[in-house]
Order: sequence, then C-alpha cells, then structure tokens
Amino acid sequence: MMHRHVDRYINLHRALGKGFANHEKSLREFAAFAADRSDHRVTASLILAWAGSAATPNSAQNRYDQARAFAMFLHAEDAQHEVPVAGLFGQSRRRRPAPHILSQNQISGILAEALLVPGLSPISPQTYHTLFGLLASTGLRISEALSLRCDDLTEDGLMIRKGKFGKSRLVPLHASTRAALERYLDRRRIVRDAGHDLFVLGHGHAPTATRAHVVFVRIVRKLGYRNPTGPGPRLHDLRHTFAVRSLETCGNDLQSVLRHMRALSTYLGHVDIANTYWYLEATPVLLQMIAARAEETWIGGAA
Repeated sequence: MMHRHVDRYINLHRALGKGFANHEKSLREFAAFAADRSDHRVTASLILAWAGSAATPNSAQNRYDQARAFAMFLHAEDAQHEVPVAGLFGQSRRRRPAPHILSQNQISGILAEALLVPGLSPISPQTYHTLFGLLASTGLRISEALSLRCDDLTEDGLMIRKGKFGKSRLVPLHASTRAALERYLDRRRIVRDAGHDLFVLGHGHAPTATRAHVVFVRIVRKLGYRNPTGPGPRLHDLRHTFAVRSLETCGNDLQSVLRHMRALSTYLGHVDIANTYWYLEATPVLLQMIAARAEETWIGGAA
C-alpha cells in the first residue's frame, strides 16, 4: 500500500516537470521500511524511526523533511496519516510565508484607498495608486517597479533592467495598464525638478521600498484585511495574487497549466521554474486536478 502512495506522489511531481530523482530513491526506501514494519499508514513515530536510522545528521534531516512532505500529501486525502511537527532534526529550512491571495474587490479597495494617502505633494496618492495597480496587473517585484525610469515604458512594454540577480526582461502590458501609466506620467508633470524615476514623490525621486511597504500595510489594516498586530496581506502578495489568478485561467487542462507555467516563469523573471511551481500550493483547485490526472496516468500505466 505504501509503495502505491509513493508512486502516486512521484507521478504528481513528475507531471509538474520535476526530476525528483533523489526524493524518489529516498521515498521508495521509506516505503520498504514501512513495509518491513507492516505499517500501512504514515505516523510520526514511523517517520522518526526512519529518519533516526540515517548515518549522518544531514541525512536524517533530509529523510525527515522528505517523509514529512509525503505525509502532508497523504494527510490531505486521509486524516489518519500523521504529519509530524517541522524541524525536529536540526534547524528546519526557512519556509516562505503563506501567500494571501486577494480578491478583485480587495485590490480595487486598496487602489481606491491609495488615492487618499496623505502627502506633502499631490503626486503622492497618484504614485501609490499607480504603483500598486502596476504590481497587481503585472506581478512585478517592488524593487523592479521602483527602479523603473520614464523611458523604460516602450512601445513593446516595460523594460525591466534591474531584475533579481541582474536579469533584464521585457514585460508586455495590457492596454488598460499602459493607459494608466500614461495618465500617471501626465500627472507627474506637476513635480518640479523630477528625476528620471518613473514613480516619484514630491522630492522628485522614487519612494523607498520600505516606505511603499508601510503605506500598503496601513491601507490593508484600515480596510480590515489585516489585523492591527497580526499577519495579513503584504505588498508582495500583489505579485502572488497575479501569479495564482493567472494560473487559474488555465481551467482543468493539465497541458495548458504546464505550458502556462513555463511562460509565467519567464514573465515573472524567475531564475528557476521551481520557484513558479510554488504558486500551485496557493491554487488548490489546480493542484487537486494535477494530482487526479497523475493518478489516472499511474493507474493506466499499471493496468
């Protein structure tokens, strides 16, 4: 039984385009370990025993992390499979915070509220309104958006010259996004001695990333999307929302999802497509569909 679960888990990741060779070897050994103990369900004690039999601390942590991820997959289908706590074998790897996927109404509320942001210059509300709108409609990183210059808006789209790891790319724009940027550039003329930065405040230069984060958090707290002291939507969640909503347009077509994933990875400026696959964690409908298709493939191959 455990071997069958491992097959399904591996087929899911292979369907996502991952090699998964090291994980496959480890998980098949885990399945054999469970079979020797006549265990048909994953338990915390089973994973601890498996990890504890490793030859080195690093191997123990890798076994634990891989088996725990496998347990999470099974637990989603059957709550009788146990998921042990993270980080029992050494320091656990830093995990990305869970994304907060915003609705269209929430984004509209944020943009409307940005127009009410107080500032020493009348350009400030327009700047935050257009900046947040650009992040929501293109999925740019805040650092990329704040590094834009006026001449980076070209006929073909936005030229991102300071992407992560120094990568440059051209980002096509929807007609409505282009129109919004052009309206902003027209309003930007009220700023005296403005520099070359696309987005500027009254002093003629772009706001800092920290300032943009502060303004965003104040807005979402005011709107009730985030508790006064607790977690909630962050500025980077505009990028997460763009990626997830983009994937959702693929419907239930697995091949469409895989093709779109490659295009989305380039569009977002990811160095490794594995970073793009992470967005599937926030798209449960697609993840469930891919798992079902992978299982169908496995059953068909085993028949």
